[in-house]
Formats: sequence, C-alpha cells, structure tokens
Amino acid sequence: MPLTIVIALGGNALQQKGEASADAQKRVAHLTVTQLVPLLREGHRLVIVHGNGPQIGNIVLHEEAINTDEVPTLPLDSSGAMSQGLIGYWLQQALQNELRRVGMAMPVATIVTQTLVDAQDPAFQDPTKPIGPFYATEAEAKARGVEVKEDAGRGWRRVVPSPRPQRIIEVETVKQLMDAGTLVITAGGGGIPVVETEAGYSGVEAVIDKDFSAAVLADTINADRLLILTSVDAAMRDFGTPQQAPIGATTVVEMQQLLAEGHFKPGSMLPKVQASIQFAQKDSNRQAIITSLHAVSDALNGKTGTIIHE
Repeated sequence: MPLTIVIALGGNALQQKGEASADAQKRVAHLTVTQLVPLLREGHRLVIVHGNGPQIGNIVLHEEAINTDEVPTLPLDSSGAMSQGLIGYWLQQALQNELRRVGMAMPVATIVTQTLVDAQDPAFQDPTKPIGPFYATEAEAKARGVEVKEDAGRGWRRVVPSPRPQRIIEVETVKQLMDAGTLVITAGGGGIPVVETEAGYSGVEAVIDKDFSAAVLADTINADRLLILTSVDAAMRDFGTPQQAPIGATTVVEMQQLLAEGHFKPGSMLPKVQASIQFAQKDSNRQAIITSLHAVSDALNGKTGTIIHE
C-alpha cells in the first residue's frame, strides 16, 4: 500500500571521507537519490528533510574568514539559509536527473523553510549541536576560539545551540505542493530557527536537529512513516561494547527504557531515537524507522532496521 514517508537524511550523507568540494557532494547526492527513487516507483509519497552539520560548519568557516565593513560575517541563521539552498539544489538536481533517467515525470521543489523555536529554550544556554569538521584533539578544536565537545568518539567539533522545533512555518505550502504531486525537499538543516516577536518572525543563532524537525513535520502532515537514515542498518543496544547488538522491531515503551539506560550517545543516535519516539507514540498506525540508506527498501518491508511502533 502506498505510504506517505518523511525521510530524514544526515548532512554527513552528502559528505564522505572529508570530501567537501561541490562536485564530490553532488556525486554523493546522486548516489543517495538512486536509493530513494525506487520508493517513488513503488507509489510511495516522499518528503525529504536533510541535515547540514558539515556544510553549515564549512559555510561558517568561510563567513568568519573575512569580517570587514565591506564584507561582514553573516549570522548563523543566514548561514543556515545558505545551506538549505545549497544542499537543496544538489538533491533537487540529482532527483530530477534520476527521475528523468527512469522515465518518471514528477516535479521537485526545495522550500526555504523557517522553524519556530522558543526564545526561552534552555538549549541557548547549553550548546550541543555539532557542526563543521572533526578535529583530532580538543586543543586543536578550541584553537578556533569556539565552544567544542567530543562527538560520539569520532573527534572534537564546534557546538552551537540546538533548540527543539515547535512548528514548521511553511508547512501549508509543503502540503499544497504535495497535493499537486510535487516531491518536496523541506526543513533543510532542521529549518532556519526563528522566534516569534511582536514584529513577526526573527532568526536566531542556532542550528536545529533535523531529526526533530522531521518528526514535527511528519506529525503535522500525518505521515505514515518517519524514516531516519544514518550510517548503520539499525540502532544498537550497548553500543561500543562487546555486547552491542542491533535493535530490530520494537515498541515505544521498550525504546524509552533503553533511552533511560543510556544506550544512545548524544550528538549521534540519541536524537534519532528521541525523534522516533516523539513521532511513533502519537498513533498506533505510525512507524519510525532508523536504518541506513542502502537498507531503505528492506527496512520498509520489515526485514532490517530499528522499527519503532506505539
């Protein structure tokens, strides 16, 4: 049966082994969409959300390299908007080319998306969202004069505030495009974080976790599945120990227990599990799936992946 699926792609899914050139990331975007187009051929309706951690970090480095009256450094929310256009362009073009190759006529559109956050969110006082390149040591990372944290055993990275998303501002536009048969790329990088003021919306210095924004979007459009794609086929219990084991089909209650026991690392699997629970617990017909890109079809068919239901 055709499903409405929100797919959350990690920013690292577009950048492999430190190859950060535009051509390299375009090639990865092409490889990514070749795994997604078969879902469209099966009749499923997709909405794509992507991360931007590596890309926005690089944009910020470019912005901070020059800061003069003539060429001022742009703030983090504006850099987020740049990353949405940049990554959206790569994915949009890759999808158009692959759809053309397989003979499917389907419009594709990227929406520059704002996401409402709470100005009083405690995340503004405790930066946790890693962006940009990995550094081998804490001293090397701190040499840039920014706040840093160790990222799930992979190295040290700059961290910025990551408030929880409350609402996708452009969601009605997304719905209208979906109803018209358009494949929509939206809430890129979690969306540009904005707060509501008396004068209207205003951007803030933060980067929203794309998994949480994907969960909010999936809930709002009443999606059947939230598909969070990462570098492994399934979430692991006892990750990083000799006892580690993949988690298959499971319930919200069981995942909440594993969450409380500390099986998932911040900045890595933890937000994916939290977002999955947030989506799946609201409706017994929903499933949140955590898996890898190459295992998408098998995961949707229940053959692999961490499949979470109410």
